[in-house]
Amino acid sequence: MKKLLITVSFLLVTHMAMADRPFQAALTPDIAIVPRGESVRGVALNIWGENEVSGLSFGFVNGHVGDSFGLSWSYIGTYAENYTGVIWGGFFAHTTGDVVGWQSGMVNISRGTMTGLQSGLVNWGNDVKGVQFGLVNYTNSLQGVQIGLANIVRDNAWFTELPRELAQGFPFVNWSF
Repeated sequence: MKKLLITVSFLLVTHMAMADRPFQAALTPDIAIVPRGESVRGVALNIWGENEVSGLSFGFVNGHVGDSFGLSWSYIGTYAENYTGVIWGGFFAHTTGDVVGWQSGMVNISRGTMTGLQSGLVNWGNDVKGVQFGLVNYTNSLQGVQIGLANIVRDNAWFTELPRELAQGFPFVNWSF
């Protein structure tokens, strides 16, 4: 009985240790220590990687699947499903789901709900709750502030009495609460 308990305990601990890998190094998503789509809890160093990461990601292109969080810094760009934390995407930062935190790149796209700060040359958000700071800022709905040269909100309830063209865009600052 004692040997059985020790064996089962060893197998459980080994399985738990392998489920969350603490380190990733990837040349491409298919040439990597941790296979594409599996979880990394720690540090990921990527030429191009594609994992669910909870921790730090550094690379040329960082791809995040599932619900990732932490800090993602990439030279070229970052794409993610859902991300909580800081995304510094180089040339682009693209998310298909929700972002909570700071999304920064030359071009930022958030197809879900962006809660926090988007900063870059061009910021596009489906639903923004927070601040967009850039030359061109666009969103379908806004609960917050846009600061930039061109600021466009398709559904801006504050200015419903004005003509439709003026209600959706303003230079320098636009807001909706």
